Amino acid sequence: MNQIRAAEPMAKARGKEWIALGVLLLPVLLVSMDLTVLYFAVPSISKDLKPSGIEQLWILDIYSFVLAGLLLTMGALADRAGRRLMLLLGAAAFGVGSALASYATSPQMLIAARALQGIGGGTLMPSTLGLIRNIFHDQKQRRTAMALWSAGMAAGAALGPVVSGALLNQFWWGSVFLINVPVMAVLLLLGPVLLPEFRVPLAGRFDVLGAVLSLAAVLPVIYGFKKMAIDGVDARHLGSVAVGLVFLVLFVIRQRVATAPMVDLHLFRTRVFGPAVFANLLASFSLVGFSLFTTQYLQSVLGMRPLEAALWTLPGTVAVGMVVPVATVLVRKIRPAYLISVSFLISAAAMGLLTQVPVQGGLAMLLVGVIALAVGLTPVLTLITEMVVGAAPPDRAGSASAVLQTGQEFGGAFGVAVLGTVGAAVYRHSHELTAPAGVSAEALEPARETLGGALAVAAQLPEQAANAVITAARAAFTSELHAAALTGAVVMLFGAFLSIATLRSVKSDEQRAAEAAEAPVAIPVETPELISTTG
Repeated sequence: MNQIRAAEPMAKARGKEWIALGVLLLPVLLVSMDLTVLYFAVPSISKDLKPSGIEQLWILDIYSFVLAGLLLTMGALADRAGRRLMLLLGAAAFGVGSALASYATSPQMLIAARALQGIGGGTLMPSTLGLIRNIFHDQKQRRTAMALWSAGMAAGAALGPVVSGALLNQFWWGSVFLINVPVMAVLLLLGPVLLPEFRVPLAGRFDVLGAVLSLAAVLPVIYGFKKMAIDGVDARHLGSVAVGLVFLVLFVIRQRVATAPMVDLHLFRTRVFGPAVFANLLASFSLVGFSLFTTQYLQSVLGMRPLEAALWTLPGTVAVGMVVPVATVLVRKIRPAYLISVSFLISAAAMGLLTQVPVQGGLAMLLVGVIALAVGLTPVLTLITEMVVGAAPPDRAGSASAVLQTGQEFGGAFGVAVLGTVGAAVYRHSHELTAPAGVSAEALEPARETLGGALAVAAQLPEQAANAVITAARAAFTSELHAAALTGAVVMLFGAFLSIATLRSVKSDEQRAAEAAEAPVAIPVETPELISTTG
């Protein structure tokens, strides 16, 4: 007679697993921090290494370009070769790149070192999320772990300028890179002890052609969007985006016919995965796209020094840390779609408030708006991350997290380009810069391009004319900020509608638990034991 046994509940994480999470958060913090850590170091680097204008742009951009381009490739490779192995290889690459960058003796050496950092970062990020999926089997615990992951990402980006400014007050510019080395060393020492290994058995050969096509798709699009934000819209940058989109179509076609695709396109046919990835893209659009206006307003309109401006952004980071646990508790009782939709609405209201920031004395209103924006979008990013990675099978967690993060990079770059283009158009056509007193039309030409150009023009004018240009330019930039905020508010309202329309079928924890309690339990009879692939 067959013996019937009730299935054992999924084991919950204990102390070792939470310590392992702490280890995984180290690279998350540093990889995101290195996206912004050069804000204050560029003048010192320029003085020592004397890079050309193009070389300086590559010093600033090569890290984020390489990171974004490799996410899909490294996520798929981690599923096959092993997530812990790829994490440790990424840590080694990031650490070596950081050491080389800290002692770079030429612009070319620094660019190469930053590219190596980007390779390490692109390897680390999908591996961290994939390992969280393997370590935390209980959904509530996994949601908390991924919320901490999201908070680590946000904290790293916010702390980058602050850490950079503090280090540069005491040390040379290489210290902003050298600080990464001991942290990566800790990860290399503790990773093999605390982290399980996971690889997909019989995953098939790695799709080299797909990897090449993914790079050819991501890099031109990110490059084109970022250049549009800096130089304005022109045929070259639009052409770059168009080339990337063509390769994106070819990449999708390749994934449809490949025997072992990098990305499982069937995930996009589910009711959760595709809409969640797009909602994450929209959140990144406003959060990243508007950050440029915040820093410019603090420094160029209110006249703050860079470190002072960076410190004023920290209250937003603190608020994010406070709202993350609240979101993980609320989702137990409320459907995620409703929480995400309300979060988008809060963000839209925050953007609406930012359309009222005055030219003078606007610090308090700006901070309230920016903090409300961060508080609104944090639950979106937190819940979406768990939703996407949780919706994917465990053997696809690495590639699924890479898709999520690549979409986030697209959203951020697209937000910078669109909001920057809208703002620049408003600035150039602002009536404030039509004819400031005592300034010739010839001198006004560069002042009408950017706020930085106006300040440069003012530095070469007599005091009265300079003050007129600065006052006019600051007023014009504030109008630019208002236009960008209004555009962001429209996008956030669309995000709220989209979330309700596409994600409302996802139930809260309590609803799922109630349905599970009422449903008949399917009990396996004489089933063979499952073989774990984790080490």
